[in-house]
Amino acid sequence: MKKLLLVILVLALGACGFHLRGPAQLPFGKLYVQGGGNQLGPDLQRYLRSGSNVTVVQTPGEAQAILDILGEGREKRILSLTGGGRVGEFELYYRLSFRLHDGKGTELMPVQQLELKRTLSFSDVQVLAKEQEEAMLYRDMQSDAVQQVIRRLGTLKR
Repeated sequence: MKKLLLVILVLALGACGFHLRGPAQLPFGKLYVQGGGNQLGPDLQRYLRSGSNVTVVQTPGEAQAILDILGEGREKRILSLTGGGRVGEFELYYRLSFRLHDGKGTELMPVQQLELKRTLSFSDVQVLAKEQEEAMLYRDMQSDAVQQVIRRLGTLKR
């Protein structure tokens, strides 16, 4: 009975059209990533190499498209205060703006802006742990931003 139920579930899952995302299919073969700071640029290049059909090139001259990272920023705002007037939660923001062009003046994708936010509870007793958690949340938001950039590039038609 359990085997029959398992077979039925597998067939139902296959019939609903579910499939894994797989590598991103971008409408160009060679891409140059310009900008991106210390960590974002290498993360983006690594994800493009492993998760898409694109070859990341080292010079803009050999690229079919150029991904310009125009800016990225982090911000930390107080979200709530405790009854004693101390900070209870912070809201962390990560912003990224980028555009895609062919290097010859044709804009393939106008300036796009991403904004991600996370909530960080805060405690004066655990300051070091909260600093590490904040850094981890920023890394997580950056990783999410890289994946969103790839998905947006995947929507292009050429």
